[in-house]
Amino acid sequence: MKLLIVNHSCTVSVAQQFYAEIERQTGWEITIVVPENWKDEYGIQRKVQRWKDFRGDLISIPVWKSGSIPLHSYRSLFVNLLRELNPDFIYLHQEPYALVTLQVYLANYFTIRKPISFFTWQNIFKRYPIPFRQMERWVLQNTDVMFPGSYSAEAVMREKGYSGRSVLMPSGIDPAIYYPRSNTLKSELGTTDHEVLIGYVGRVVEQKGLKTLLCALNEIRSLPWRLAVVGTGEFDAEFDEIAQQLNLSDRIQKLGFVPFTETPNYLSAFDILVLPSETRANWKEQFGRVIIEAMACGTPVIGSDSGEIPHLINSTKGGLVFPEGDAIALSQRLGELIQNPELRSNYAETGKQSVLNNYTNSLLAQRFAETVKNTVEFDPRSQRSGVQSFPTP
Repeated sequence: MKLLIVNHSCTVSVAQQFYAEIERQTGWEITIVVPENWKDEYGIQRKVQRWKDFRGDLISIPVWKSGSIPLHSYRSLFVNLLRELNPDFIYLHQEPYALVTLQVYLANYFTIRKPISFFTWQNIFKRYPIPFRQMERWVLQNTDVMFPGSYSAEAVMREKGYSGRSVLMPSGIDPAIYYPRSNTLKSELGTTDHEVLIGYVGRVVEQKGLKTLLCALNEIRSLPWRLAVVGTGEFDAEFDEIAQQLNLSDRIQKLGFVPFTETPNYLSAFDILVLPSETRANWKEQFGRVIIEAMACGTPVIGSDSGEIPHLINSTKGGLVFPEGDAIALSQRLGELIQNPELRSNYAETGKQSVLNNYTNSLLAQRFAETVKNTVEFDPRSQRSGVQSFPTP
C-alpha cells in the first residue's frame, strides 16, 4: 500500500511521528509533502526536519502565501507527482475549504482518481464567501472519507451536506514522551512543599481565558498556590498589567516559549493544569491537546466548557469543568482541588488511564490504517448514500 500525505504541520518533525507509527504497524510506503518555506505563527521560517523514526520520502515544495493555513498553495500542479507516485490513497491534513485541498483534489480528479480524504477541526458553521463556498462544496462531493478531529466538527460537515464516511481522528500522544516524571522543576519554580502549582500551557491570547483565570486566582488568594505560565502571545503585556493590578505578580512565573521536548517536564511538575478557553464569534476550542498531554503526565485538569473541552474532560474523568468566562466558578473548582490532594490524585490516575486507553498515537494510527485499507479495498463512491458514523474512542 502506498500513501501520499500532504501536511504543512509536518515541517515540524514531531508531526511526522503519527505516520511513522503507521509505517511501523503496516509496512506501507508513505510519502509526505510539506512546504519548503513555511513560516510559523511567530513569523519564523521553519527548517524542514525528519522525525527520527519516519522512513518514507519527505518531499518539500515551495508554497505561495507561506504561513497562511487556508490560503497557501504549492508551486506545483501535483499532476506529475501523482502520476509518478501513483499512491493508493491520498490524505490532506487540511480543511476542505483550503486552497491546497482544492489543488490536490483537482490534480487527483484529472489524473489518477484514487481515494482521497481530508481532515477538519471546523467546529463552527461558517458560510464562506465565493469562491471558497463552492470549493468546499466540490471537495465534500468528491471525498471518499473524512477525518474530523471532534464530534462537533463532524456535525458541521454533516450540516454542510457531507454524507459519506466519517472516522473520528482526534489528537493523540506518545506515552514514551508524555508520562509522569520525577523532577525538581516544582521547587525550581519557587513552589514550596505546602503550595499547589497551577499550570497553563499554550498561546497567551485573550480567547484562552487568561483574564478570567487571574480574576479567579484573586478570589482564592488566601489559599496556597502559585501559577506557572508556559507560552507567549499578544496578550502578554495585558496579562502582566492585570496581574500587577491584582497584586498577584509575585505568585506568578512567566516562562515564555518552551520546546515541546521539555513540555512534559512542566506538565508533570504541575499539580493542576488549567485551560480556561472562551468562545468567540469565529473561534471556540477545537480540542485542547494539552489536556490529554497533561493527563498522560499524571496531572488533573480544570477546563472551561468551550468547544471540545467538556467532552474531553468528562469522557476521561480526569478533572473538572466550569462555565467559560465565570471566574467565580473557576475559583471554586480550583479551590476544590487545591484543598483536596486525594481528589487531585484520583483525577490524575483516572485521566491518565483513559488517555492511555483511548488517545495514543498507536491506537489512532491503527484506526487510520484500518480506514484507509477498507476505503481502498471497497470503493466508497458506490456506498455514499448510507451515512456511516465514526466509532467512539
